[in-house]
Amino acid sequence: MGTVDDYLAELDPADRAAVEHVYDLAREIAPDAEQGTGYGMPALVYRGKPLLSVKRTRKHIGVYPFSAAAVSVVAHELPDSDVDKGTIRFQPDQPLRDDLVRALVSARKAQIDG
Repeated sequence: MGTVDDYLAELDPADRAAVEHVYDLAREIAPDAEQGTGYGMPALVYRGKPLLSVKRTRKHIGVYPFSAAAVSVVAHELPDSDVDKGTIRFQPDQPLRDDLVRALVSARKAQIDG
């Protein structure tokens, strides 16, 4: 898989809007993040490390911050969502709140900044 833009171009319009919105919020927090890959997935890369990937699967959209600690920052705010150690899953018609995405990305960015 290629860059984030290449991946977005392959998605259905409804899925593309949901996935792209999460990436747009992440770019607000880390405007200098570049497109690349993380664990084989299209991702935003910050300071040479994967910051965030958002991917449509057969059953959901997954948000992968490459950090269980970053997920734990917002997990308590997502009691009705499907949250795993390093993943948050949602449906396009039930998107994540913008403030939670920003908090998730901020937490991951802070980890990378060390």
